[in-house]
Amino acid sequence: MPTHGTRACYVAGCRRPECRAANRAYNNHRNRMAAYGRPTTNLVDATPVREHVQALTAAGMGTRAIAEAAGVSRNTLRALLNGRGHRPPTQRLHPDTAEAILAVRPVPAAHALVDAAGTRRRVQALIVLGWSQAKLATRLGMKPTNFGDLLTLQQVTAATARAVAALYDQLWHVAPPEDTHRDRIAASRARRYAADRGWLPPMAWDDELLDLPDAELEAELERRARAMEDREVRAAQKAYSRGDRSPLIVAATREHYRRKAAQRRQRQAAA
Repeated sequence: MPTHGTRACYVAGCRRPECRAANRAYNNHRNRMAAYGRPTTNLVDATPVREHVQALTAAGMGTRAIAEAAGVSRNTLRALLNGRGHRPPTQRLHPDTAEAILAVRPVPAAHALVDAAGTRRRVQALIVLGWSQAKLATRLGMKPTNFGDLLTLQQVTAATARAVAALYDQLWHVAPPEDTHRDRIAASRARRYAADRGWLPPMAWDDELLDLPDAELEAELERRARAMEDREVRAAQKAYSRGDRSPLIVAATREHYRRKAAQRRQRQAAA
């Protein structure tokens, strides 16, 4: 039963004086708004919210997880999706409820497959620091013989992606132990292995780029580079010449040479 003293409680069937008063106040306000030609409710269209919930469930989230993330009841979501009893699905929602549900981002189920680009880049970055595959496998609770698959797979389970991301958050700024001769050899081999493959360290990656699939990453880098001023792409080209291979530096360097070529063609055309 809703809280006494509210219109919701009156609509639910309660006829206590305070609930009747709340209903009268609501109707008086509604009538005044109608007389002034103003909207009689602050409720918003539920259609975009329903479509968002449907997209979340298609991504593998259950209604319980969505409700917990949004801070609403599962009954609210059930009514939104399917209606209640013989009633149709909810058509209008309170703005706060709509905003809370729309703010929920997809969290795939543990067994769902997700793009492995972010997982692969994180593992590579940690190996650049000197973390051996054996040490990383141990921290992830994996067999070393299976760990190498993380460097080649195109998809991993969401649970694996989250575990690698959590480990990366712990170690991205931490050097591996090198107290013993064996540890020093392992770290040296890891760094050499990464260097031979041109892998990038953690500092080369912006957080918002780390998980983009390869094609989306290239498009975003190109967009950012084209938005740079000439002085910025010149600075990027100088950083590249000093050995910086951060993705945005590489993209900005390409943009630098693209602009120089365009300028050269314009001079030739004007000659």
